[in-house]
Amino acid sequence: MVQRYIISIALGGLVTFGLLWLMRSVIANPDAATDSGVKGRVIEFVRVQEDQEVMVKKRKPEPPPPPDEPPPNMPKPTFDSNVTMGVDIGAVQVDVDIDMSGTGGFSADGEYLPIVKVQPIYPRRAQTRGIEGHVLLEFTVTSTGAVRDPVVIEAKPPGIFDRAAINAALKFKYKPKVVNGEPIEVAGVRNLIKFELQDS
Repeated sequence: MVQRYIISIALGGLVTFGLLWLMRSVIANPDAATDSGVKGRVIEFVRVQEDQEVMVKKRKPEPPPPPDEPPPNMPKPTFDSNVTMGVDIGAVQVDVDIDMSGTGGFSADGEYLPIVKVQPIYPRRAQTRGIEGHVLLEFTVTSTGAVRDPVVIEAKPPGIFDRAAINAALKFKYKPKVVNGEPIEVAGVRNLIKFELQDS
């Protein structure tokens, strides 16, 4: 076992000595490693580009083309108001005997009455194609006189005027129905909105 260590140390010393001697010989004569091939000079040159005159073009934006035709005038759709069971609002008998001696609010019984009816916006697609029609809506008049949950019962043609009619109905304002001095909700209120183009 000891002999192995002695032999390993001896061999390591010989290898180390050989490497050191080889490095010394390379350092002592550097030309021997680089002296190979053809000797010559390296010429460096830089290509100089000639100055070129820069041409600047002034571009003016082209004016937009004129429109083919002006947009048509927005027609005013007409609408009729119908209540549940086909009763016309104008034919409803309303008790207008209001007691003003109370402290305010709703002191007399009575049916609901329309106060504000917003005209719907005529759909652009239907207007340009000359389409006319109507939408029958059913909704609830709340105790505050607002419109809630409008639903399309009938539409002709279907799907053209539905959204415009619903958006308009949501802006309607009513005098709510009063029973025993308290405003109540009224469900099943129907309103027919007609969309007709006016002759220009």
